This record gives sequence, C-alpha cells and structure tokens, in this order.
Amino acid sequence: MKFDTKIVRAGITPDPTTGAIVPPIYQTATYVLPEIGRDLGFDYTRSANPTREILENNLAAIEGGKFGTCFASGMSAVDSVLKLLNKGDHVVCSDDVYGGVSRHFNNILVNYGLTFTYVDSSNPENVENAITSETKLLWVETPTNPLLKVTDLSAMSKIANDHGILFGVDSTFATPVFLRPFEFGADIVMHSTTKYISGHNQIIGGIIITNDEEIHEKMKFVQKTIGAVPSPFDCWLTLLGVKTLHLRMKRHASNAQAVAEFLESHPQVEKITYPGLESHPQYAVAKEQMDGFSGMISFELKDGIPAGRTLMNSVKLCSLAESLGAVETMITHPATMTHVDVPEEDRHARGLTDGLVRISVGIEDVDDIIDDLKHALEKC
Repeated sequence: MKFDTKIVRAGITPDPTTGAIVPPIYQTATYVLPEIGRDLGFDYTRSANPTREILENNLAAIEGGKFGTCFASGMSAVDSVLKLLNKGDHVVCSDDVYGGVSRHFNNILVNYGLTFTYVDSSNPENVENAITSETKLLWVETPTNPLLKVTDLSAMSKIANDHGILFGVDSTFATPVFLRPFEFGADIVMHSTTKYISGHNQIIGGIIITNDEEIHEKMKFVQKTIGAVPSPFDCWLTLLGVKTLHLRMKRHASNAQAVAEFLESHPQVEKITYPGLESHPQYAVAKEQMDGFSGMISFELKDGIPAGRTLMNSVKLCSLAESLGAVETMITHPATMTHVDVPEEDRHARGLTDGLVRISVGIEDVDDIIDDLKHALEKC
C-alpha cells in the first residue's frame, strides 16, 4: 500500500455492524460484559476504546511504526515517554525544544530526580559531548519550534546506539508526510496531533509511536494508569482530519516556500529561516532527510518589538494566534505574546529576539497571504 493510500485507509475498515465507511464514535465510559471474566475486547474507556484504537493503528501505520498510543495532549504524550526513566537518569534535549516541554522538564520533572542538558542538536558534536554515564534518553525536535533548526537524525541514531540510550523524536512540524524518523533509526516518534495531524484547530491531542513492543506496553500502562486519554469524539475528529493530511501538507509547503521567498527579499526583514531556502544553515540535511519542508516560517524584523507589535496589529487575513499547523494562516510575535513574561536576557539566550516572528502558513490562496503580509509590513 502506497503512502497516500495508507493515510486514507490504514487501520480503517467499514463498521462490521452497519457497513458505515466512517468509523463510529464509541462515546461510552464502560462496556457490558457477557459474563464474569470475559469481555468483548473492551471494559473501560480509560483502558481502551474502539475509536481510539482505530486512530492509534492508523497513525502508527502512516508513521511506519507498529504501535501507537494516543494521549489527551502533546504534552501528556511527552510526559509519558519520560515515565520510562528513573530517578537519577539524565536526558539530552534539543535546546530550541517547544517551550512547554522545557517548562515541564525544568519545573516539574527535576523534582523527581531527572536531570536535563540542552544542546544545539543541529551539531552532532554537541550531543556527543553532553552524554554522560547517567544519560538514558536523547530527545530531539526537528524542525524546532520556533527557530526551525534541523537535526541530522541518522547522526543522532548513531550516537544513541553507541551509548545504548533511547532516541525519541518530536516530528510535529514535519508530519509523516515529510519526515519518518523510524527510517533514520529513532526508537520513539511523538506528534502533537493538535497541529497538522488533525489540522483544523478542532482538538487537543498527542501520540507516541514505536516499533518496540516493550516500550509500547509501558506506554499503554501509563495511558491506562494516568488516564490522560483523548475522548472518542476527539479521536473521531482527528481521524477525519488525517484523511486529507497528504493533500494539506503539500499545500502548506508550497505556500510556505512562496511566502519565504517573498520575505527573503523584503527590506523590513533582517533574516528569514525556512528549511526550504538554500540560506537555511541545515538546508542540505533537510533536503536529504525530508520529502518537503512543511509550513512553518520564522523571520526577524529589523525594528524589533515596535515592528513586531505593528505587524501583529496590521495583518487582516493572518490570524493572531498562539497555535500552529492548521488550515488557517496564523502568526505569532513571541516577545509580545508567547514569551512576554520571559526576561529579555533569557529570551535572547534562547535566540528569541525582539523582532522574531513565527508564521504557520495555511492553505489559503498564497497570493492572499503574501498580499496581507505585504500591506502589514509597509506599516512597520
């Protein structure tokens, strides 16, 4: 079965009772047992649900994995992976990892005896030098949020194998359409299904995918025990979104390429970062391991915070919103929005400068997106 067909069909069969082509929403908390000690495959929705299982199987197949475990959010999925570790264990993590992840690591998980080192994983030497005898997990985000750094996954896999540690990848920005980390040696792949996977700003969710049965069994135990599971309705909505993933992602990418090329030549833009531009520092790596460059762009305005605020207040089509990966184009200025409470020195240390803008390019007509940005930039 070819990839585009997998997206539409993998793990999905007509409902055996009615023949419905769309999987039913099994909106139930519990299930009636035929007799003591025997169920029909399900006993309580926190443990398992038919709609959720269809989604887990579908996404695992698309990613090229054997096992999928869905969670109520991307963050609960990440947290579940960290529950594979024990007190005293050490994690090496990409330095430009999603802020919610670093917040969780630095403010919660450190209280349970885990330690973390953040490095620029686009340089494999940094990762190698950060590993200690206590390191048990290498956690990489590629491309990163929001600076769009790209990590060589084959190099990371070699390092992880050499040291006998787990290798996990947050591939939310790329999706399986453009990057399949198992092909490069990853042990675990994570997605925030809130973003491109569902694609319509309609749900919150996450998934962990693996080929390792032992890891999968541990993830299922965490899922059942902690109970951070998505509702059957959210799973159903995600399944509907997934069916057009390949079509949407190709439009996101082609639109983003055009927008990036427009911004690269604009006089108000100091710097632009998009993996599909030859000016991107890791363009060669991105071209080698990705089938496309997705829809995320970061760029630097020349006049810092005042320009960022003006741009945010001047766009008409682009939605001023703090999420990403949906059909609508969304724009964010971290210094005045997502990171407004972070001290300036800390922001700058992370590369989140005063003029940094992130755009999640949608699937509208690209001329309308560029026209909106053009008119807004004229006011900066």
